[in-house]
Amino acid sequence: MGKIEHGSAAPLDTPFVMGGETFRSRLLVGTGKYRDFTQTRDAIEASGAQIVTVAIRRTNIGQEPGQPNLLDVLDPHRFTILPNTAGCYSAVEAVRTLRLARELLDGHDLVKLEVLGSKETLFPNMPETLKAAEELVKDGFRVMVYCSDDPVQARMLEDIGCVAIMPLASLIGSGMGILNPWNLNIIINDARVPVIVDAGVGTASDAAIAMELGCDGVLMNTAIAAAGDPVRMAVAMRQGVEAGRNAFLAGRMPRRGYRADPSSPMAGLMS
Repeated sequence: MGKIEHGSAAPLDTPFVMGGETFRSRLLVGTGKYRDFTQTRDAIEASGAQIVTVAIRRTNIGQEPGQPNLLDVLDPHRFTILPNTAGCYSAVEAVRTLRLARELLDGHDLVKLEVLGSKETLFPNMPETLKAAEELVKDGFRVMVYCSDDPVQARMLEDIGCVAIMPLASLIGSGMGILNPWNLNIIINDARVPVIVDAGVGTASDAAIAMELGCDGVLMNTAIAAAGDPVRMAVAMRQGVEAGRNAFLAGRMPRRGYRADPSSPMAGLMS
């Protein structure tokens, strides 16, 4: 998103810079749960996303010769492919998976780390996440990291050298939206790297709320793929992210509780 043209008081937007790269779109999307690769491609095209995350343990990007390859429908020269460690439950598994991804993608080092702690909730295992993040950063990876909405651990991940902090809004695939905006606000206000809401978005208003809070971006998969019309929902998500960003930059009016404030001036009323 570039500068806002309407209204002299509207501030210029700042570039979305992550890991030393600048991106136009603040919507990041996944590739799972679609009907087929054609629907995947159509929805991603409609979303306007530039960063597309791929679960290396579940999606073929070349590790299974002769099988349908996602990169046949998503050009890695056009999209930034973001390998992720979905399905990993230990630091060892996650590090091994991302090293494989680096080989498959010719040295690509921008990755999404997630280490899960529960098969029922898919909540992150933070001790293993911290361990994996430290090893990957030392190995030259630019690590975007899925984490709990704990401000202390978010700062620890940033201090390790992660290029983006990705707290969950609610459980992966739940569609419950942002359940703890207070913790998210603390993380945003404290962070020196981009904060991207990851997991739990259900519809476009959830994406808009995340951006209104000051998030730098939103990552989603199920909210688009599981919609009745994934392509139309992808358009809605793109618009929701853009609307939320504009609202954040514009600055909302103060909340006034139960005190009303007339929208028309009271001076000079006709008697």
